[in-house]
Amino acid sequence: MICLYRCFFKRFLDIVLSLAGIILLSPLYIVLSLMVWRGMGRPVLFSQERIGKDEKIFRLYKFRSMTNERDKNGELLSEEKRLTKFGIALRSTSLDELPELFSILKGDMSIIGPRPQPKFYLPYYNEEERKAHKVRGGLLPPDSLCGECQCDWETQLKYEVYYAENVSLALDVKVLFYTFIILYKRMQHNYGADDRPMLNKYRAGKNFTPEEKAKWAAMGIEIN
Repeated sequence: MICLYRCFFKRFLDIVLSLAGIILLSPLYIVLSLMVWRGMGRPVLFSQERIGKDEKIFRLYKFRSMTNERDKNGELLSEEKRLTKFGIALRSTSLDELPELFSILKGDMSIIGPRPQPKFYLPYYNEEERKAHKVRGGLLPPDSLCGECQCDWETQLKYEVYYAENVSLALDVKVLFYTFIILYKRMQHNYGADDRPMLNKYRAGKNFTPEEKAKWAAMGIEIN
C-alpha cells in the first residue's frame, strides 16, 4: 500500500489538488501580482534554478518579496535592505510560494516534500543528505515536524532524508497538520524577517578537491 501511494496516488493527489488550488486561488494570484507590481515593480515573479527529483534542475517561481535596489557600484544591496514590509508579510504567510502550484502541476514538485534548494547548494550536501533528492521537492516541507518556525540546517536536512526514506500517506497527513501550526507561529513571530545563512555560507569551510571543483564547474556551479 505504501509503495502504491508513493508510486501513483501521491502524484495523482498532487495533480488534482494543485489544479484545484490554481483555479480557486486565481483571484488571489491577480491581487498579489498587482500588489507586488505596485510595490516593487517588475518582474512580479522571482525565479531560480532549484534541485529537483534525482537532482534534475528545474526553474522555480515565487512572488517577489525584495526590491532590486543597488548600491553606487551597481551591486544588489543585502537581502535585509531589499526586503519590504509587504515582502515580509508574504513570506510570513507563505503566500509568496503560491506560484509553486504550477510547478507541482507540471511535475517538478510535490505538495509535500523536502524544500527544493538552489542549484548552487548541491556541492554542500553530503552523501547521506543527498538521499532527500530521491523524491520531488515540496511546497510543504517535512521539517515542520520539528515544531519550530525555522530550524537549523542540520535539523532540516535530517528531516528531509527521513521523509524521502519513509514517504507514506500517514506521514504526509502528519506534515500537513504540523504545517498549519508552523504557519500560525510564523505569522505571530514575523518569520518573514528572519535571516538564516545560506547553506553554501553555512558550510563555507568545506574543502573540495580540484576534481570536485571541475565537476561542479561543468554544471555551472562555482565554488568560492
